[in-house]
Amino acid sequence: MRFVIRRLLLFVVALFGISVVVFAALRILPGDVASIMAGINAPASRVAQLREQLGLNRPLAVQYFDWMGALVTGDFGTSILTGRSVTALIGARASITFPLIILGLLIAMAIGLPLGCAAVLARSPRVRAAFHVLAIIGGSVPALWGGLLLILLFGKGIGFIGVLPSQGFPLDGWGKPGNAILSLILPALTVGIIVGASLMRYTRTALGDLAGSGYIDMARSCGMTRTQAVLSVGLRLAMPQLVSVIGLTFASMITGVMVIENLFALPGIGNGLVTDVGNRDLIAVQSELFLLAAFFLGIGLIVDVLHRLLDPQLKNAGNVAEVSA
Repeated sequence: MRFVIRRLLLFVVALFGISVVVFAALRILPGDVASIMAGINAPASRVAQLREQLGLNRPLAVQYFDWMGALVTGDFGTSILTGRSVTALIGARASITFPLIILGLLIAMAIGLPLGCAAVLARSPRVRAAFHVLAIIGGSVPALWGGLLLILLFGKGIGFIGVLPSQGFPLDGWGKPGNAILSLILPALTVGIIVGASLMRYTRTALGDLAGSGYIDMARSCGMTRTQAVLSVGLRLAMPQLVSVIGLTFASMITGVMVIENLFALPGIGNGLVTDVGNRDLIAVQSELFLLAAFFLGIGLIVDVLHRLLDPQLKNAGNVAEVSA
């Protein structure tokens, strides 16, 4: 509990620091937010009206605490461009981005974990070299090129085997789950193949370090075969490291799918953030950046706690430290 409390306190402090940085980036750095949002050729009266509307004529400290107070109550502001609540905009975009990331991560795990284990268990040097080359090629494929290739192969109307939609998301969203999932398959495959190659390398490295250790030798002396020892004992010992990699990969995929969302015309968080920046909707950008940073920190906190729970050495070290204290 002490460990969790310490991490939660660090999480709160980090959130406060990030909120200050995001706020300062749009208020203190060169350039006036109202002038940027109004446009280069906007008259001075329009800029003054916008400053009054956004409350930019008040002291910076008052603006910051007003913004933080609104965030605490769940009010992320209103988009100047559309007049919609930023909370509603982010919710609509997240309903596309998060299913895409989860589906892509599941595909990546289905590719990376088995192939990583197979690379360690392979006895032939040629087979191991083939797995190594496969991981390098898969991880080196640019997302844009890989997505275009999948569109040309499976895109409906233009693909060699046109069976899957390649552009857009259903207008009724998840009203028809089948259509929504179909529209995410090609983007998820693009993400999953690239991320799966990275997970394959991590899995192969983690298990490879354990394959020649005393843990595997002890398991084999108890009657297990090499395959059983690696998959049972080795995979369990490597799990804390793999959980950390998977968790941080999940967090990084939030921004990593920007190219994919633009390529497949998906109105997700990444695509929306790029659009808001281009349209100078900086009030929406401010809240979106803060939420993305909070999500990264939250995933890091969860991974840290899971790593502590899964790694007996860390738990024992923590118990010894508490007893010594």
